[in-house]
Amino acid sequence: MLYAQDGVNISVGDEFSKHAAIICKTTWGSSLFVTIHDYTRGNFRGPRGFTFHDLPEGYFHTGGADGIGTKVVIITEAMSHYTAARDLVAMTCGDITRYGGLPLIFINVLDVATFGNRGSQTQLSLSQVMNGLYSVAVQQRLVLFAGETAELGICVGSENPDAVTKFNWAGFALGVNHPNQIITGERVKTGDIVVALREQGFRSNGMSAVRAAFRMQFGEQWWKNPDAKNAIQAAAQPSILYDLFLATANGWYGDTPVNVSLIAHITGGGIVDKLFRDCLAPMGLGAHLDDLWYPPKIMQQCAQWREMPDAECYEVWNGGQGVVVVLQPDHLKRFLALAKPFGIQAKVCGTITANPTLIIQSKFLDRNILEYGA
Repeated sequence: MLYAQDGVNISVGDEFSKHAAIICKTTWGSSLFVTIHDYTRGNFRGPRGFTFHDLPEGYFHTGGADGIGTKVVIITEAMSHYTAARDLVAMTCGDITRYGGLPLIFINVLDVATFGNRGSQTQLSLSQVMNGLYSVAVQQRLVLFAGETAELGICVGSENPDAVTKFNWAGFALGVNHPNQIITGERVKTGDIVVALREQGFRSNGMSAVRAAFRMQFGEQWWKNPDAKNAIQAAAQPSILYDLFLATANGWYGDTPVNVSLIAHITGGGIVDKLFRDCLAPMGLGAHLDDLWYPPKIMQQCAQWREMPDAECYEVWNGGQGVVVVLQPDHLKRFLALAKPFGIQAKVCGTITANPTLIIQSKFLDRNILEYGA
Protein backbone atom coordinates (compact mmCIF):
# COMPACT_ATOMS: atom_id res chain seq x y z
CA MET A 1 0.00 0.00 0.00
CA LEU A 2 1.12 3.54 -0.74
CA TYR A 3 0.15 4.58 2.80
CA ALA A 4 2.76 2.17 4.18
CA GLN A 5 5.35 3.92 2.01
CA ASP A 6 4.19 7.17 3.63
CA GLY A 7 5.05 5.79 7.07
CA VAL A 8 1.77 4.29 8.29
CA ASN A 9 1.43 0.50 8.20
CA ILE A 10 -2.30 -0.05 8.70
CA SER A 11 -2.15 -3.84 8.97
CA VAL A 12 0.59 -3.86 11.63
CA GLY A 13 -1.16 -1.04 13.49
CA ASP A 14 -4.45 -2.94 13.45
CA GLU A 15 -2.74 -6.07 14.75
CA PHE A 16 -1.33 -4.04 17.61
CA SER A 17 -4.71 -2.50 18.40
CA LYS A 18 -6.36 -5.93 18.43
CA HIS A 19 -3.67 -7.21 20.79
CA ALA A 20 -4.27 -4.22 23.07
CA ALA A 21 -8.04 -4.78 22.95
CA ILE A 22 -7.65 -8.41 24.03
CA ILE A 23 -5.47 -7.27 26.91
CA CYS A 24 -8.10 -4.74 27.96
CA LYS A 25 -10.86 -7.33 27.93
CA THR A 26 -8.92 -9.73 30.15
CA THR A 27 -8.88 -7.08 32.91
CA TRP A 28 -12.62 -6.42 32.97
CA GLY A 29 -13.01 -8.57 36.08
CA SER A 30 -10.09 -7.03 37.97
CA SER A 31 -12.12 -4.68 40.15
CA LEU A 32 -14.76 -5.51 42.75
CA PHE A 33 -16.47 -2.21 42.01
CA VAL A 34 -16.70 -2.10 38.18
CA THR A 35 -19.03 -3.80 35.71
CA ILE A 36 -18.27 -3.53 31.99
CA HIS A 37 -21.20 -3.43 29.57
CA ASP A 38 -19.88 -5.02 26.38
CA TYR A 39 -21.65 -4.30 23.09
CA THR A 40 -18.62 -4.85 20.87
CA ARG A 41 -19.86 -8.12 19.29
CA GLY A 42 -16.28 -9.15 18.62
CA ASN A 43 -15.26 -5.82 17.08
CA PHE A 44 -12.35 -4.47 19.10
CA ARG A 45 -13.44 -0.94 18.17
CA GLY A 46 -17.04 -1.58 19.21
CA PRO A 47 -19.01 0.24 21.92
CA ARG A 48 -18.76 -0.55 25.60
CA GLY A 49 -19.57 1.16 28.87
CA PHE A 50 -19.07 0.78 32.60
CA THR A 51 -20.88 1.31 35.86
CA PHE A 52 -19.63 1.42 39.44
CA HIS A 53 -21.30 -0.46 42.27
CA ASP A 54 -20.92 -1.58 45.90
CA LEU A 55 -19.46 1.79 46.83
CA PRO A 56 -20.50 3.96 49.80
CA GLU A 57 -23.52 6.16 49.21
CA GLY A 58 -22.50 9.69 48.33
CA TYR A 59 -19.32 8.82 46.41
CA PHE A 60 -18.25 11.06 43.54
CA HIS A 61 -16.13 10.56 40.42
CA THR A 62 -12.58 11.80 40.06
CA GLY A 63 -9.61 11.30 37.75
CA GLY A 64 -5.97 11.94 36.99
CA ALA A 65 -4.09 12.38 33.70
CA ASP A 66 -0.35 12.23 33.10
CA GLY A 67 2.41 10.58 31.07
CA ILE A 68 5.90 9.20 31.55
CA GLY A 69 7.68 12.03 29.76
CA THR A 70 11.20 11.63 28.46
CA LYS A 71 11.79 8.50 30.52
CA VAL A 72 10.72 6.70 27.33
CA VAL A 73 14.19 7.42 25.94
CA ILE A 74 15.90 5.65 28.83
CA ILE A 75 13.33 2.83 28.88
CA THR A 76 14.11 2.14 25.23
CA GLU A 77 17.88 2.13 25.73
CA ALA A 78 17.45 -0.22 28.72
CA MET A 79 14.99 -2.38 26.74
CA SER A 80 12.74 -2.35 29.80
CA HIS A 81 9.48 -1.86 27.91
CA TYR A 82 7.61 -4.43 29.99
CA THR A 83 7.89 -2.37 33.18
CA ALA A 84 7.09 1.01 31.60
CA ALA A 85 3.44 0.68 32.66
CA ARG A 86 4.43 0.95 36.31
CA ASP A 87 5.54 4.51 35.64
CA LEU A 88 2.36 5.42 33.78
CA VAL A 89 0.03 3.96 36.39
CA ALA A 90 2.06 5.53 39.19
CA MET A 91 1.81 9.00 37.66
CA THR A 92 -1.94 8.86 37.02
CA CYS A 93 -3.37 6.78 39.86
CA GLY A 94 -1.15 8.61 42.33
CA ASP A 95 -3.13 11.78 41.63
CA ILE A 96 -6.25 9.98 42.86
CA THR A 97 -4.89 8.16 45.90
CA ARG A 98 -3.03 11.21 47.21
CA TYR A 99 -6.44 12.73 47.96
CA GLY A 100 -7.78 9.53 49.50
CA GLY A 101 -9.53 8.25 46.38
CA LEU A 102 -9.81 4.84 44.73
CA PRO A 103 -8.57 4.33 41.12
CA LEU A 104 -10.81 1.97 39.15
CA ILE A 105 -10.58 2.53 35.39
CA PHE A 106 -7.54 3.18 33.20
CA ILE A 107 -7.36 4.52 29.63
CA ASN A 108 -4.12 5.08 27.73
CA VAL A 109 -2.84 6.75 24.56
CA LEU A 110 0.30 5.34 22.95
CA ASP A 111 1.85 7.42 20.16
CA VAL A 112 4.76 5.89 18.24
CA ALA A 113 7.01 6.92 15.40
CA THR A 114 6.47 3.48 13.87
CA PHE A 115 5.24 0.06 14.89
CA GLY A 116 7.94 -1.46 12.70
CA ASN A 117 7.56 -4.42 10.42
CA ARG A 118 5.74 -7.55 11.53
CA GLY A 119 8.01 -9.53 13.86
CA SER A 120 10.57 -6.72 14.18
CA GLN A 121 12.21 -5.79 17.48
CA THR A 122 10.26 -2.54 17.37
CA GLN A 123 6.91 -4.30 17.15
CA LEU A 124 7.83 -6.86 19.79
CA SER A 125 9.07 -4.20 22.21
CA LEU A 126 5.91 -2.13 21.87
CA SER A 127 3.82 -5.24 22.42
CA GLN A 128 5.72 -5.72 25.68
CA VAL A 129 4.60 -2.25 26.72
CA MET A 130 0.99 -3.41 26.56
CA ASN A 131 1.73 -6.78 28.15
CA GLY A 132 3.25 -4.96 31.09
CA LEU A 133 0.17 -2.76 31.39
CA TYR A 134 -1.97 -5.88 31.74
CA SER A 135 0.24 -7.16 34.55
CA VAL A 136 0.04 -3.88 36.46
CA ALA A 137 -3.72 -3.61 36.00
CA VAL A 138 -4.35 -7.03 37.48
CA GLN A 139 -1.98 -6.37 40.37
CA GLN A 140 -3.54 -2.98 41.15
CA ARG A 141 -7.16 -4.11 40.56
CA LEU A 142 -7.65 -1.73 37.64
CA VAL A 143 -9.91 -2.20 34.64
CA LEU A 144 -8.31 -1.30 31.31
CA PHE A 145 -11.34 0.18 29.64
CA ALA A 146 -10.04 1.55 26.35
CA GLY A 147 -7.08 3.12 24.62
CA GLU A 148 -5.69 4.60 21.45
CA THR A 149 -2.57 3.99 19.40
CA ALA A 150 -1.25 6.10 16.55
CA GLU A 151 1.72 5.93 14.21
CA LEU A 152 2.91 9.54 13.98
CA GLY A 153 6.25 9.33 12.17
CA ILE A 154 8.47 12.36 12.69
CA CYS A 155 6.13 13.79 15.33
CA VAL A 156 7.52 11.28 17.84
CA GLY A 157 11.29 11.29 18.30
CA SER A 158 14.14 10.29 20.57
CA GLU A 159 17.53 11.60 21.64
CA ASN A 160 18.88 8.54 19.83
CA PRO A 161 17.84 8.84 16.17
CA ASP A 162 18.33 5.08 15.72
CA ALA A 163 16.37 4.01 18.81
CA VAL A 164 14.53 0.68 18.59
CA THR A 165 11.35 2.38 19.75
CA LYS A 166 10.30 6.01 19.71
CA PHE A 167 7.11 6.51 21.66
CA ASN A 168 5.17 8.81 23.93
CA TRP A 169 2.82 7.27 26.48
CA ALA A 170 0.10 9.03 28.40
CA GLY A 171 -3.12 8.03 30.05
CA PHE A 172 -5.74 8.86 32.59
CA ALA A 173 -7.23 7.03 35.52
CA LEU A 174 -10.85 7.31 36.59
CA GLY A 175 -11.91 6.58 40.12
CA VAL A 176 -14.03 7.65 43.03
CA ASN A 177 -13.76 9.52 46.28
CA HIS A 178 -16.12 10.27 49.14
CA PRO A 179 -16.63 13.26 51.47
CA ASN A 180 -15.86 11.00 54.44
CA GLN A 181 -12.65 9.66 52.89
CA ILE A 182 -11.16 12.59 51.03
CA ILE A 183 -7.74 13.68 52.32
CA THR A 184 -7.16 17.42 51.87
CA GLY A 185 -4.53 18.21 54.47
CA GLU A 186 -6.82 20.45 56.49
CA ARG A 187 -6.41 18.23 59.58
CA VAL A 188 -2.61 18.59 59.67
CA LYS A 189 -1.30 20.23 62.83
CA THR A 190 1.98 20.93 64.57
CA GLY A 191 3.58 17.80 66.00
CA ASP A 192 2.11 15.40 63.43
CA ILE A 193 4.41 12.65 62.19
CA VAL A 194 5.81 12.58 58.65
CA VAL A 195 6.31 9.12 57.12
CA ALA A 196 8.31 8.50 53.92
CA LEU A 197 7.49 5.61 51.57
CA ARG A 198 10.67 4.44 49.91
CA GLU A 199 11.31 4.75 46.18
CA GLN A 200 14.23 2.98 44.47
CA GLY A 201 14.29 5.00 41.25
CA PHE A 202 13.43 8.30 39.60
CA ARG A 203 9.75 7.47 38.96
CA SER A 204 9.02 9.63 35.87
CA ASN A 205 10.34 12.99 37.00
CA GLY A 206 13.57 14.85 36.43
CA MET A 207 14.54 12.62 33.53
CA SER A 208 15.83 15.54 31.46
CA ALA A 209 18.36 16.16 34.23
CA VAL A 210 19.25 12.45 34.19
CA ARG A 211 19.93 12.53 30.47
CA ALA A 212 22.00 15.70 30.90
CA ALA A 213 24.04 13.90 33.56
CA PHE A 214 24.55 10.99 31.16
CA ARG A 215 25.82 13.34 28.47
CA MET A 216 28.30 14.90 30.89
CA GLN A 217 29.56 11.51 32.12
CA PHE A 218 29.36 9.32 29.01
CA GLY A 219 29.37 11.74 26.08
CA GLU A 220 26.78 13.28 23.77
CA GLN A 221 25.86 9.85 22.41
CA TRP A 222 25.73 8.24 25.84
CA TRP A 223 23.56 5.36 24.63
CA LYS A 224 26.50 4.12 22.51
CA ASN A 225 28.97 4.11 25.40
CA PRO A 226 29.37 0.59 26.91
CA ASP A 227 30.32 2.19 30.24
CA ALA A 228 26.82 3.68 30.45
CA LYS A 229 25.01 0.33 30.40
CA ASN A 230 24.60 -0.12 34.16
CA ALA A 231 23.60 3.50 34.68
CA ILE A 232 20.95 3.26 31.96
CA GLN A 233 19.49 0.12 33.52
CA ALA A 234 19.43 1.76 36.95
CA ALA A 235 17.77 4.93 35.65
CA ALA A 236 15.05 2.84 33.99
CA GLN A 237 14.04 1.34 37.36
CA PRO A 238 10.20 1.29 37.33
CA SER A 239 8.14 3.22 39.85
CA ILE A 240 6.98 1.61 43.07
CA LEU A 241 3.18 1.48 43.16
CA TYR A 242 1.67 2.65 46.43
CA ASP A 243 -1.92 3.04 45.30
CA LEU A 244 -3.44 -0.26 46.39
CA PHE A 245 -1.80 0.15 49.80
CA LEU A 246 -3.01 3.75 50.21
CA ALA A 247 -6.55 2.86 49.11
CA THR A 248 -6.58 -0.04 51.57
CA ALA A 249 -5.26 2.19 54.37
CA ASN A 250 -8.09 4.63 53.62
CA GLY A 251 -10.74 1.94 54.06
CA TRP A 252 -11.88 1.36 50.48
CA TYR A 253 -11.57 -2.41 50.81
CA GLY A 254 -13.52 -2.69 54.05
CA ASP A 255 -10.87 -2.30 56.73
CA THR A 256 -11.13 0.45 59.33
CA PRO A 257 -9.29 3.39 57.75
CA VAL A 258 -6.08 4.79 59.16
CA ASN A 259 -6.58 8.45 60.02
CA VAL A 260 -4.18 10.02 57.51
CA SER A 261 -4.06 13.83 57.43
CA LEU A 262 -2.07 14.42 54.24
CA ILE A 263 -0.54 12.49 51.34
CA ALA A 264 2.05 14.13 49.09
CA HIS A 265 2.95 12.34 45.85
CA ILE A 266 6.58 13.32 45.25
CA THR A 267 6.69 13.95 41.52
CA GLY A 268 7.71 17.08 39.57
CA GLY A 269 9.07 19.75 41.92
CA GLY A 270 10.18 17.15 44.44
CA ILE A 271 9.43 17.16 48.13
CA VAL A 272 9.94 20.92 48.29
CA ASP A 273 6.98 21.68 46.04
CA LYS A 274 4.73 18.68 46.57
CA LEU A 275 4.86 18.55 50.38
CA PHE A 276 5.89 22.01 51.47
CA ARG A 277 4.91 24.71 48.97
CA ASP A 278 1.75 23.03 47.70
CA CYS A 279 0.42 21.71 51.01
CA LEU A 280 2.04 22.98 54.20
CA ALA A 281 3.09 26.56 53.45
CA PRO A 282 -0.43 27.74 52.47
CA MET A 283 -1.58 26.63 55.95
CA GLY A 284 1.28 28.45 57.67
CA LEU A 285 3.02 25.18 58.55
CA GLY A 286 6.42 23.67 57.83
CA ALA A 287 8.32 20.45 58.41
CA HIS A 288 11.61 19.27 59.82
CA LEU A 289 12.73 16.19 57.88
CA ASP A 290 15.81 14.76 59.55
CA ASP A 291 15.67 11.13 58.42
CA LEU A 292 14.60 10.81 54.79
CA TRP A 293 15.52 7.70 52.82
CA TYR A 294 18.89 7.81 51.10
CA PRO A 295 18.57 8.57 47.38
CA PRO A 296 19.15 5.55 45.13
CA LYS A 297 22.77 5.14 44.06
CA ILE A 298 22.01 6.17 40.47
CA MET A 299 20.35 9.36 41.71
CA GLN A 300 23.41 10.26 43.76
CA GLN A 301 25.64 9.51 40.77
CA CYS A 302 23.57 11.71 38.46
CA ALA A 303 23.71 14.52 41.02
CA GLN A 304 27.50 14.21 41.05
CA TRP A 305 27.86 14.00 37.26
CA ARG A 306 25.46 16.90 36.76
CA GLU A 307 27.15 18.86 39.58
CA MET A 308 23.72 19.55 41.00
CA PRO A 309 23.62 21.07 44.51
CA ASP A 310 21.79 19.11 47.20
CA ALA A 311 19.20 21.87 47.54
CA GLU A 312 18.25 21.57 43.87
CA CYS A 313 18.21 17.77 43.96
CA TYR A 314 15.25 17.83 46.34
CA GLU A 315 13.43 20.20 43.96
CA VAL A 316 14.05 18.04 40.86
CA TRP A 317 13.99 14.41 42.07
CA ASN A 318 12.11 12.47 44.73
CA GLY A 319 15.27 11.91 46.78
CA GLY A 320 14.36 8.32 47.65
CA GLN A 321 10.72 8.70 48.68
CA GLY A 322 7.85 8.42 46.22
CA VAL A 323 5.14 9.40 48.70
CA VAL A 324 5.19 11.28 52.01
CA VAL A 325 2.33 10.81 54.47
CA VAL A 326 1.38 12.95 57.48
CA LEU A 327 -0.55 11.40 60.36
CA GLN A 328 -1.07 11.74 64.09
CA PRO A 329 1.29 9.78 66.37
CA ASP A 330 -1.41 7.40 67.64
CA HIS A 331 -2.06 6.11 64.09
CA LEU A 332 1.60 5.56 63.22
CA LYS A 333 2.01 1.96 64.39
CA ARG A 334 -0.95 0.64 62.40
CA PHE A 335 0.06 2.52 59.26
CA LEU A 336 3.60 1.12 59.34
CA ALA A 337 2.31 -2.40 59.99
CA LEU A 338 -0.15 -2.17 57.09
CA ALA A 339 2.62 -1.21 54.65
CA LYS A 340 4.60 -4.41 55.20
CA PRO A 341 2.24 -6.91 53.46
CA PHE A 342 2.32 -4.66 50.38
CA GLY A 343 6.12 -4.81 50.27
CA ILE A 344 6.40 -1.07 50.89
CA GLN A 345 9.18 0.29 53.06
CA ALA A 346 7.92 3.07 55.32
CA LYS A 347 9.62 4.97 58.11
CA VAL A 348 9.25 8.12 60.18
CA CYS A 349 11.27 10.89 58.54
CA GLY A 350 10.27 14.01 60.46
CA THR A 351 7.59 16.16 62.07
CA ILE A 352 5.29 19.04 61.22
CA THR A 353 6.33 22.41 62.64
CA ALA A 354 4.58 25.73 63.29
CA ASN A 355 7.27 27.61 61.36
CA PRO A 356 6.40 27.86 57.62
CA THR A 357 9.84 26.62 56.58
CA LEU A 358 11.01 23.27 55.25
CA ILE A 359 14.22 21.97 56.83
CA ILE A 360 15.84 18.87 55.32
CA GLN A 361 18.85 16.96 56.54
CA SER A 362 20.21 16.13 53.10
CA LYS A 363 21.06 12.55 52.20
CA PHE A 364 22.70 13.59 48.93
CA LEU A 365 26.43 14.25 48.49
CA ASP A 366 27.02 17.23 50.78
CA ARG A 367 24.91 15.89 53.68
CA ASN A 368 24.18 19.48 54.73
CA ILE A 369 21.09 20.98 56.35
CA LEU A 370 18.83 22.61 53.76
CA GLU A 371 16.24 25.29 54.41
CA TYR A 372 13.45 26.30 52.03
CA GLY A 373 10.98 29.15 52.34
CA ALA A 374 7.59 29.49 50.73
